[in-house]
Amino acid sequence: MTNPEILRYTQETGDFSRMLESIPYARFIGLECDRYGDDLIFRLPKKEENLGNPILPAIHGGVIGGFMELSALIYLMMSQETLRMPRIVDFSLDYLRAGLDRETFAECQLTRQGNRVANVMITAWQKSRSQPIATARAHFLLED
Repeated sequence: MTNPEILRYTQETGDFSRMLESIPYARFIGLECDRYGDDLIFRLPKKEENLGNPILPAIHGGVIGGFMELSALIYLMMSQETLRMPRIVDFSLDYLRAGLDRETFAECQLTRQGNRVANVMITAWQKSRSQPIATARAHFLLED
C-alpha cells in the first residue's frame, strides 16, 4: 500500500494500525491511536525503551516530544478532507512535569487552518487530563 492509500484507508475505516506500522518512529515508541466519535486520543504505552532516566524512572523528553509531534501530524492528516501531507514548520514544547514510566496520552486541537498553514495545540497527560505533563504548539505547511 502506498502512503496515500494508507491514509485513505485510515480515514475511511478508522483503523490506524497500517498507518502507524508504516511510520518507523511511531512503531519504535509504540504509538497507538483510538477514535472516540470525532475525537482522536493518542497513547504511548509504558515501555522500557522509552525511558531517559531509569532512576526516577521517567520517559525521555525527546520521546515525549516525538510522540506529541507525530500525534499532531496524524491528527492534522485525519482532519483534512483532501489527501495531503503536512510539513512541520515549527514545534514549540513546554515540559510541565516529569513523564513517569506509565501510559501517556495526548489530545490535539486544530486552532487555525488556512489554505496553506495549520496550527495544532497538543496536550499530553498521564493519570489525569487536568494535570498535563507537557503542552505543545505545532505549525504545519499544507501541500497538495
